Amino acid sequence: MCTLEKRGRVFVLTLTGDDEHRLGPSRIDKISAALQHVRASSTPGSVLVTTAEGKFFSNGFDLDWARASGLTDRELDQRMGNPFERHIMAELLSLPIPTIAAVTGHAAAAGFVLALCHDYVFMRKDRGFLYMSELDISLPFPDSFMALMRDKIGNSAARRNVVLRAAKIKATEAAAMGIIEAACESAEETVKAAMRLAEELVGKKWDGDIYGSIRKGTLRETSEYFGLVTKGEKPGIMSRL
Repeated sequence: MCTLEKRGRVFVLTLTGDDEHRLGPSRIDKISAALQHVRASSTPGSVLVTTAEGKFFSNGFDLDWARASGLTDRELDQRMGNPFERHIMAELLSLPIPTIAAVTGHAAAAGFVLALCHDYVFMRKDRGFLYMSELDISLPFPDSFMALMRDKIGNSAARRNVVLRAAKIKATEAAAMGIIEAACESAEETVKAAMRLAEELVGKKWDGDIYGSIRKGTLRETSEYFGLVTKGEKPGIMSRL
C-alpha cells in the first residue's frame, strides 16, 4: 500500500501498486503510521517527499469500500473521513520539516487534497490531472478541504474553477494558476525535480519548531480548523530570544 525509505536526510513515502491508490481505512492507517515515523525520526535538515507508482497519485476515498461496507455516514466518517483529516491532513500540515509531493498521475478529491497538504507540489505534464470531483459525484465538500483550498489557492477565479466547476486541471494550467511548483516532462522528471528541491532544503538545516510554526501561520484558516493554532493567537516577537 505504501513504503517509506530514507535517502540520506530525505524520507521518501511511496504509494505502491498499479491501482488507483484509493484512500480506504487500511491505506490511511499505513500512511498515518509512516508519517508518525517521519515525525519521530526527523532531525534538522530532514525533508519528506511523497510520490506514487502507476497511473494514479491517488483517486480519493475508497467509495467502493464505503458503498459495500453497510456503515452509516457517521460510521464511515469514523473509519475513513475523520482519520484522513486528523492523521494525514493535520499530520502533514504540522510536520516540523519541509514536505514535497511528486504527483506522477491523476490526483482526485482526497487525493488532490493529499498532494495539496505538502509545502511544494511538482506534477507531470504528459499525463494526469488535478480534480475535485465532489460536484460530479454529488457529494458535499468537506469543511477541511475548503479551508485548505482557500489557504492554498489564492486566486479566487482559480479556486472557483477547482471547487465550483469541478475542472480537471492539467499540470501546465496548474502551474499557471499557482497551484503547483512546476510542470515536469514525465513521472521520472517529476520525482527528480522533487528530489532536487529536497536536497536543496536539506542543506538549510532549519529549526523544525520554527518551520512548523511559520507554516501554521501561513495556512491560518486550515491550522485553526485543526486546532493547530488557537484563533487569534499571535506568537510573541521575543518568544525565541
